[in-house]
Amino acid sequence: EVPSGAYGALVGKSGCGKTTILEAVCGLRPTTSGRIHLGESEVTSLKPGERGVGYVPQDGALFPNLSVAEQLAFALQIRKIDPTRIAERVEELAERLGIKHLLERMPDGLSGGERQRVALGRALSIRPHFLCLDEPLSALDDETHEEICELLLHAVKGEDVTVLHVTHNKREVERLADIVFRMTDGKLTNGA
Repeated sequence: EVPSGAYGALVGKSGCGKTTILEAVCGLRPTTSGRIHLGESEVTSLKPGERGVGYVPQDGALFPNLSVAEQLAFALQIRKIDPTRIAERVEELAERLGIKHLLERMPDGLSGGERQRVALGRALSIRPHFLCLDEPLSALDDETHEEICELLLHAVKGEDVTVLHVTHNKREVERLADIVFRMTDGKLTNGA
């Protein structure tokens, strides 16, 4: 259990099932046993869009044909949010994430760090209660890694969101996590 508003890290060896757990929490992978509770709600049978979860996959998975502004607006548009509110939220996120100057750019013109900022913004756009991050810093150089760590600390705190961050990087765990879970032999335990 990740306490409300906390930053949780899920660690373990490659291939041990960390991403599988994250995808199950997000509703992207069916669960074969057990139940998923997010806050006070049991969400196992809910569709992904009904869970109040933002998700940043390992590669960012930006839509290649959408500009940065369109990426940030996407989840709000499919929820039929008022266009004025969408524009305000896009502006707010772009400011907070330092990507205002990129709003008209397409993904293929972005650096790795810029792509991760956009992916994070897209995940935060719906003001989720929970944010799932799948190794969001793994492909970044050291300087960009440090920048995005700092960004995560500030952006997440400003959104009042509970985080589950999959990583095998001890430096990320030490820097970001309030609570640590370890995946070993298919079992989940507390503690680094």
